Amino acid sequence: MPNRIKEEIERLKKERGAIILAHSYQPGLIQDIADFVGDSLELSRIAASESAELVIFCGVKFMAETAKLLSPESTVVLAAPDADCSLAACMTGADLREMKKKYPGAEAVTYVNSTVDLKSETWACCTSANSVEVVEAAPSDEVIFGPDRNLGTWVATQTKKTLHIWPGGCHAHSGADIRHLREKKAEWPDAEVLVHPESPSVFLWEADKVLGTGGMIRHVENSKSMKFIIGTEEGMIYRLETLFPHKQFAAAGNIICDDMTLTTPELVLKALESRGDGIEIPSDLAEKAAAAVRRMTEIG
Repeated sequence: MPNRIKEEIERLKKERGAIILAHSYQPGLIQDIADFVGDSLELSRIAASESAELVIFCGVKFMAETAKLLSPESTVVLAAPDADCSLAACMTGADLREMKKKYPGAEAVTYVNSTVDLKSETWACCTSANSVEVVEAAPSDEVIFGPDRNLGTWVATQTKKTLHIWPGGCHAHSGADIRHLREKKAEWPDAEVLVHPESPSVFLWEADKVLGTGGMIRHVENSKSMKFIIGTEEGMIYRLETLFPHKQFAAAGNIICDDMTLTTPELVLKALESRGDGIEIPSDLAEKAAAAVRRMTEIG
């Protein structure tokens, strides 16, 4: 990245009272210029606590929407306007309303990787980090869970509650090839395997630990192991290498979200220069969706 761009980003950030938030799956160059890097839950909490005039979000659309829900007075700009999420797109509020008719005694828990429309119909959102805790906290023995099938299937193994799971999925995690993981395990037999619960069940069976991104960081920090095979979006490798340069990390195999790679330093600078098009959420959805997200931040 040219020094000119980095210096201009720093100048405008101070001038406009802005903060830059980046998900752990973002490219290394973006993680380096961010004020905060983290998972969805961490960034949601930061957006709520910082109350910045301008938030530049480096991630995908649902993440910027979540930040706006928790910081309605802030101008929240998605640095890469075309960065969407295939998982969020696969379930709508109307889909959930139909499931509620089918399971009238069930509360709904929605993965934060979802649209505002879907969030507005749910009892609480969750992240991969606190999904089990949120399901356990739901005031019903039956829970409708969506939109991620793999995460829901894993949560169902961790609770005695009955889950009714929407059959959606993240294209990057769901399309992962288990052969890549097995090849790396053969190459690094002494490595710990950490896998994200959005991955297919066959990945989870071969993992030492099933963890969200925040959980992976905490585990690596406390582990005596020096090698780790990471089964999640490959931007996470850079994050771990930055935090733990004395340890070694390898990707489980070709888990790449094309939308996460869309953010560039030039787009971050453009968002700061023009303020871009801030995220707008219809008022009839915002209050209900924000309540579900706030419940997520309060549990786990």
